[in-house]
Amino acid sequence: MDRLTAFGAVAVTVMLVSYTLESRSTTWVLVFALGCAASSLYGALAGTWPFAVVEGVWAVVALRRWSAQRRAKFAAQQSTRLAGPSANG
Repeated sequence: MDRLTAFGAVAVTVMLVSYTLESRSTTWVLVFALGCAASSLYGALAGTWPFAVVEGVWAVVALRRWSAQRRAKFAAQQSTRLAGPSANG
């Protein structure tokens, strides 16, 4: 197995593992996006442009999803802080 093939295999493995773990943390969504970007790079280097383009699109979609989840998490933390302690408590 040459280095390019090994790189592609690692990139796809990272994508698969991180995809299965996405529900645990937003960090895994970011790792998935990076795996997609690495797979896109592999596709470009291997000359498989359709694969490179599709994986590039997946990377952008995953980055946007990660960003939206981070914003939502931050907004929830801010609203909890602004609400202060409960009157019942």
